[in-house]
Amino acid sequence: MQNKNKNLTIVSNPIVNQSLCTIRDKETDTQGVRLAARKLTRILLYEATKNLPQKEVEIETPVAKCKTQTINDDITIIISPILRAGLIFTDEAVDILPQATIRHIGMYRDEKTLRPVWYYNKVPMPVSNPSKYYVFITDPMLATGNSLKEAIRLYVSKGIPQENICCVCMISAPVGVEAVFNEFPDVKIIVASVDSHLNERGYIVPGMGDAGDRIYNT
Repeated sequence: MQNKNKNLTIVSNPIVNQSLCTIRDKETDTQGVRLAARKLTRILLYEATKNLPQKEVEIETPVAKCKTQTINDDITIIISPILRAGLIFTDEAVDILPQATIRHIGMYRDEKTLRPVWYYNKVPMPVSNPSKYYVFITDPMLATGNSLKEAIRLYVSKGIPQENICCVCMISAPVGVEAVFNEFPDVKIIVASVDSHLNERGYIVPGMGDAGDRIYNT
């Protein structure tokens, strides 16, 4: 897929490619998928967070005083994994952003309708200054886009600007990317790959199969 949308970032480098190769291979065992997925999610999260607001501070190193940049401490950062597969991002996310709040979203896909079915929601929280919120929604697979749109809608309904919402996925399908941008054109999507299409069951082709099953050995 040729990237014509400024809000879609496809991250590609040798480590990303090697990790994708590992998680796609049907012969890779659960431990191998999990390790490669965590490596991949860390790279994607670095890309997703590169535009967080910063401020200048003065510190003293063992050698001298200096002025440097750090993440602004007057913003609220939310990591919002879509259960269960989105949890693979969480350990890496809290390592990178220990100040972040984790807000879980629980949905599963109805295999007949391909629509998301809610079963858990930790998002209902007060938002006093929406422009100061930065949200990272994580889900390994962006297939139809239905679950991701439901998650985005939760945060947009609280007044959080679309441009402050970033969706971080490992593998996506063109139809899912298009579906998200059709409704939320100003959100950002970070992916490692945009694959060919969805099959009749709504799985990404070539994809990696069911990400939750492969990550959690179910």
